[in-house]
Amino acid sequence: MERIEVFCPATIANLNCGFDVLGLALEGVGDVMHIAKTAQSGIVIKQLSGPSLPLEAEKNVAGVAALSLLKALDIKQGFEISIEKFIKPGSGIGSSAASAAGAVWGINELLGRPLSRKQLIPFAMEGERLASDVAHADNVAPALLGGFTLVRSYDPLDVLRLPSPEKLVATVIHPQLELKTSDARKLLKSQVELTKAIQQWGNLGGLVSGLYEEDYELIGRSLQDVIVEPNRSLLIPGFDDLRKAITDAGALGCGISGSGPSVFALSKGKKMALAVAEAMRYTYEPLGIPYDVHVSKINREGIHLCSTTA
Repeated sequence: MERIEVFCPATIANLNCGFDVLGLALEGVGDVMHIAKTAQSGIVIKQLSGPSLPLEAEKNVAGVAALSLLKALDIKQGFEISIEKFIKPGSGIGSSAASAAGAVWGINELLGRPLSRKQLIPFAMEGERLASDVAHADNVAPALLGGFTLVRSYDPLDVLRLPSPEKLVATVIHPQLELKTSDARKLLKSQVELTKAIQQWGNLGGLVSGLYEEDYELIGRSLQDVIVEPNRSLLIPGFDDLRKAITDAGALGCGISGSGPSVFALSKGKKMALAVAEAMRYTYEPLGIPYDVHVSKINREGIHLCSTTA
């Protein structure tokens, strides 16, 4: 193949109790990348649509991730990456991760798949390092692997794929506010009370168990964040009212998507997820802040091919 078109999904990270280690991939919400081999070496970035991005490869998350991959493989082949950007930067649903992971996945395909999807994660993480000063994997891992993922360890990197219960559906509201991950991280405390850490560990274990057992009530009980959410929620207008409306509508649980400002909810079944979407709209309409709402099943495939040209 000389050219490839790739769908790069949006993702929800942290999932309340799994700061920097848990994430999931969404269906139908994401970017599209067109990646082609070029006669010259290096990476060329072009943007076809969406919010303006840096076009210098060294300043673009897709470019940085791609360059790190080529350097590791000692590849002289050049590539042109054209981006249709549908995930707004700073939205909290993995905008930078979609670009970084999509770039390395697409280039890997054009090179004949020398690396597995898991082996691509460290290179996509370099794009995240550029975006947020931290090479975290909670967004790029589900983007590449699909479904739910857990980063068991960062040193050495150990990423696990978790089950995705069939009836689980996500609803996400994205207030049209940009909240940079690097800024949101500055609100985090460097130390955590032991009692809160114990509660968070219990929720993380409960959520993982709920996914394996397809115990939707356990999943809902475990979607609690006593460490990060109390600080970050202050940056999201109407968060407390939104959480109450989502809970009253029947969602299993809800929380901040990534670093925000997006807020997600998980529900059992699409009918309930749509009711949650209406509750989100009803709550946010009086605030006068533009917003988007997405209802999505869990994307078990992750990044995937749209089309190819030989």
